[in-house]
This record gives sequence, C-alpha cells and structure tokens, in this order.
Amino acid sequence: MPAEILRGHPSVDDVIVFRRKDGLTAARRLWRDLKSAPRPDVSLNFNVYLKSVWPVLACRAPRRIGFNRARSFDGVSLAANEHLPPRPWAHTADMFLEFAGQLGIRKFEREWRIEFSREELESQSAFFSRISSKPVATIVPASASIKKDWIPEKWATVADSLASDFGFRVVIAGGPGEREQTMAREIIAHSSAAIEWAMGDSVRRLAWIVGGSDLVLAPDTGPVHIARALGVPVIGIYGHTNPWRVGPWRAYSDLWVDKYTEPGTLPDPSNRTPRWHVMPTIEPEDVIARIAVAVDKYGVTRTKSRAL
Repeated sequence: MPAEILRGHPSVDDVIVFRRKDGLTAARRLWRDLKSAPRPDVSLNFNVYLKSVWPVLACRAPRRIGFNRARSFDGVSLAANEHLPPRPWAHTADMFLEFAGQLGIRKFEREWRIEFSREELESQSAFFSRISSKPVATIVPASASIKKDWIPEKWATVADSLASDFGFRVVIAGGPGEREQTMAREIIAHSSAAIEWAMGDSVRRLAWIVGGSDLVLAPDTGPVHIARALGVPVIGIYGHTNPWRVGPWRAYSDLWVDKYTEPGTLPDPSNRTPRWHVMPTIEPEDVIARIAVAVDKYGVTRTKSRAL
C-alpha cells in the first residue's frame, strides 16, 4: 500500500514492491526484480527489522548504510557494511534524517512533495463540492493493529460533537480491510451525525481526501503523517504508542491526545515500550478538547481552498 504514495514522487525513479506475506515466492521475485534493475551505488536501510535484510542484500549495492546493532533488531545491522554513529533512539523521522549526514549532506530543505495528478485533483474537487459547503473533519478510525485502535462508540460521540458543536461535515475514511469496514459501520450506527462514507481500496484516494479536509482525526496510523505532510491539522490519539517517537513530525503536538506519557514525566522519544490497554481509557472529552484547540488556534472551521 505505501508504494502508491511513492509512485509519481519527483525524486523517485522506480518503486519495487516486496510482498513479504508471499514468503519464499516473494523473496525470489524481489531478487529477480532487483537483479534486473541497475545496480545502485548505495542502499539506505531505514528499517530495523528482519524483513528489510532481503532487499538490502538483493540490490547488490557496494555501500550499504544502516543502523547499528543498538538501534536495530534480528541481526539487521549485519546486512550493512556502514553504520550510522551511535545515538539514542529518537523520533523516527529524525532518525531517518541521520542518513543525510552520513552521506555528507549538511544543508538541505525538508520537502514532502506528495503530488497529485490532474485527475486526482478533479476527483477531489468533485468529492468536496458534492458533500458539503461546511468545513470537513475526516475520521480515519483504524490503524494497522487493533492494539492502537480506539473504541467505535467513543468515535461516534466525537463525530456527534464535530457536527453539532463545531459545525463540521464529518467524513469517515480508510482502507478496504474487514476490520476497518466493520469499525466504520459501527461508528455510523452509534452516531447521530450525517457521516459521509469514504472507505475504499486506494491509498491515493485516501491521501487526497485527507489533503482536502480541514481537520483529520486518527490513532497511530499512516494518514496522520499524510495529513502532516500536506499541512492539514491532525488530532492524533495515542495510548499504545509514543507520539514523541511516531507522532506527526515536529507539528501539531498541541492537538495530540497523549495518554502514553505518564503524568508528571517529560516526553521521551526513545521510549519504545508499548502500553497495553491504555487506548480504551481515553475518553471522548479528551478528543473534543483538542478539537476546540484546533478551532481556536488553527481556524479549521474556516473552509479552505480544496486545490492541493
């Protein structure tokens, strides 16, 4: 799924997909695809788990840069022949930017450059023109893991408040998975708001829906970072994972619902320990309070131009 975000990026010439779930068949296909591709000068392994070893080795790059043993798992560091200097764990994006320094790049502009085709922009304009002239708040309720998800009934209470207290048109968006679809249906069933159904099977469509929204609400999931990249205020809901490590990078921390960080303690981006059973303790009032901040500080109830 993430490959579709990278396709068409002006700094990416090609995207090769490794379908890890296909097992040995996937490994053979990956090896064949990379063997037929031009041999790169360098590989950058941003990942720290075993799944990343196979493309690193298969690409045949003579210079293979990765994290050292202290910041990786499963022997991943052994696949690299050049390691980043030892440092504490940090926000994931800050760790990625360390590769620039390793390559000798000292000054650079940080640009996201997620771009949409003319057809996508036309679809986006038609979608938002059809659903409402009101500001749009998009809820992306499901993450990759049920442990990071919030409770549908509580999402429904937030949807009601978005519509009745703040005047938003509420959209529910996400992927085609059965768990995602079931959660979305439960939210709609428990809500009195007129929620627009925008669940689908295209991450590109999800991206332009996020980009055209005035506010996005989600747990720890990819669309949070798409919203941040496109400059859309996003309320991230965190209890299982650490927002100071995986939240929107250097943005919207005043909109986070952070139940991961213990009261009275300083945020610690190096803390990777999951906090089991915290997400259900988050209440709708915690999220509604952040909506009020988004309205007061970011003016999200003033509808913006939908063109990206």
